[in-house]
Amino acid sequence: MELIDSFPTNKIKDLEYRVGRVFPFGATVTDGGVNFSVYSNEATSCTLVLFKHGQKKPYVEIPFPDSFKIGNVYTMLVFGLNIENIEYGYRFDGEYNPEKGLCFDKTKILLDPYAKSVTGRSVWGEKDKSANSKSKKTNSKNNIQEFIHRGQIIREDYDWEGDSFPQYAQKDLCIYEMHVRSFTRDESCNVKHKGTFSGIVEQIPYLKKLGVNCVELMPIFEFDEFENAREYKGQELFNYWGYSTLCFFAPKAGYAVTAPNGMEADELKNLVKKLHKNGIEVILDVVFNHTAEGNEMGPCISYRGIDNRTYYLLDEAGKYYNFSGCGNTLNCNDAVVRNMIKDCLRYWVSSYHIDGFRFDLASIMTRDESGEPMLSPPLLQSIAHDPVLGKTKLIAEAWDAGGLYQVGSFPAWNRWAEWNGRYRDCVRDFLKGDCNAASELFYRICGSPDLYGERGAQSSVNFITCHDGFTLWDLVSYNEKHNESNGEDNRDGTNDNHSWNCGVEGETEDKEINALRNRQVKNALTILFTSRGVPMLLSGDEFANTQFGNNNAYCQDNEISWLDWNNMDKHKDIFKYVSNLIDFRKAHPVLKNTSFDMDRNQTDYPELSFHSENAWQFDTNTPYHSIGYMYVEEHNKYKTKGDAFIYIGLNSFWGDREMELPIVPADKHWHVAFDSFNGKSYSPGREKPFENSELIKDGRLLLRERSSAVLIAK
Repeated sequence: MELIDSFPTNKIKDLEYRVGRVFPFGATVTDGGVNFSVYSNEATSCTLVLFKHGQKKPYVEIPFPDSFKIGNVYTMLVFGLNIENIEYGYRFDGEYNPEKGLCFDKTKILLDPYAKSVTGRSVWGEKDKSANSKSKKTNSKNNIQEFIHRGQIIREDYDWEGDSFPQYAQKDLCIYEMHVRSFTRDESCNVKHKGTFSGIVEQIPYLKKLGVNCVELMPIFEFDEFENAREYKGQELFNYWGYSTLCFFAPKAGYAVTAPNGMEADELKNLVKKLHKNGIEVILDVVFNHTAEGNEMGPCISYRGIDNRTYYLLDEAGKYYNFSGCGNTLNCNDAVVRNMIKDCLRYWVSSYHIDGFRFDLASIMTRDESGEPMLSPPLLQSIAHDPVLGKTKLIAEAWDAGGLYQVGSFPAWNRWAEWNGRYRDCVRDFLKGDCNAASELFYRICGSPDLYGERGAQSSVNFITCHDGFTLWDLVSYNEKHNESNGEDNRDGTNDNHSWNCGVEGETEDKEINALRNRQVKNALTILFTSRGVPMLLSGDEFANTQFGNNNAYCQDNEISWLDWNNMDKHKDIFKYVSNLIDFRKAHPVLKNTSFDMDRNQTDYPELSFHSENAWQFDTNTPYHSIGYMYVEEHNKYKTKGDAFIYIGLNSFWGDREMELPIVPADKHWHVAFDSFNGKSYSPGREKPFENSELIKDGRLLLRERSSAVLIAK
């Protein structure tokens, strides 16, 4: 067998090159040079285009000889490159016939799908000052002005210093969803490097104080904030959220203070390492349902010009299926695209030590090449059983923009969890006073056994708010969305918010209404952290962050999206309340049981029971404004110091209600852990006894109007 070292070498200018290695795809420093490998099924030729950093014109172009094509892979090993000063792309030639789905154009320089770093947006909100950006290229075939995104080569030599994955059991997670830039961008945030990966590092002590053990980062794969950028009433609007991926293997350079020096990968790895060191896992929100190339009128950046019919779902006329709502849909279950997605996930786990992924519009990944949903999608199955991803958290947003809704039925193979949209809507309805929601709330608090009966409660990621929609404070402050500043006449964003403004739309100085809103926030948090399943908290909800009624702030790089840390001073009580709830959940493993266990345990009580105003009476066919539920934590089962009886009372009625408390053993006495009406919360072990309390009398708990309480008998 002939070794690669004996292959003949060609020369062009000051570079030498020869046939390379097929794997891995992308540009890899190896064998004393850089190995370039890229796939195209239908191209007739490929050319490697090399630039000096920041230069408009390439300094050399190297066509791949026919002998450098192995199967449908073009591969070349190039020697003599200074990788610190090199940018690269490809030209592909072939038939141009959009009606057949063929979009080859050798005049275009295309981004490598496997590029590990992408140039052009190294400082957030600044257009690249290089010649590349000064002369945007016109696509004569669709008259679109295009910015040329180029790949950069990085060294995989980061020192992890023995970093290890925390590997928490899924049931033990407390997830905190955040936008990298929004979290620390505001002037009120006391960090040096605002809006960056480094800024989050500075805020790790805050995350630890809050008590979360997992952060879920909104998209950090490279995207272009100037995609569809526009000005509205003097305010520049951006592609702020980043759900429009340019390259799945490269971190967003604009989120790194060190990106102008080409160090964005190391800065992100440093963030992950520091979070792990402090016991916090990292989940990435990933978007494998579409790309930034859009529909037929969109730019040709990478995939379209390399192998359009491989990467996208097309109809018979060569038009793009649009199950994403963003113009195109990735052909996820094509063998090549499937392998690219798995390569991507493996790369982020192995090279960046990422602990898990949340898949945006994941139902798209169940569709076949004609767009029909599949019972056993090969992509999802192969991810579930992949050896590299064996300990990785997998969370699906189990719906798409094409009307496919799979909450509770997403193909799982005992590996996939789901964002539980039904939990969100049910809790919201109950909070605003819909008594008919109580019957469903029974199932949601239990961990949704009606949805995940064969999979376990850990399959349900419970949330009441997320990036998409109202913040928790806005949920109790607005009946209607207020997205006028998005420049779309308030047509964007959902109208189905299940919200209630507590009597006044928007901000108010009315003390009674603000007290009610404060209480409603605490009621919501009480339900969230005492439900079985995995709780997820939206960043800023812990101190009543507002987006001023905007429920679709996808384009707002300003005070609408940025967390206002001044709210910490105004709402310290909410922060303390949620922090104590998180600690309470950690201290009581019965709340995290995954088996839907409601049977009697060794205490001779049911492990979980539901109650109306009368103890032990609860009918799932009866509407209730007020309910109670009680966990009985048996110490032998959960390895705790002693048995504990935990009673949660919820009153969504606009008047006071009395709840008959279940009788507990004579040696147990009720203590208050949380009382939303009086704003009281206590850390585990320091709960306040109910002796002489006006809240409890003759075995009955007084729940004031629209309030909640958590009691523990010990």
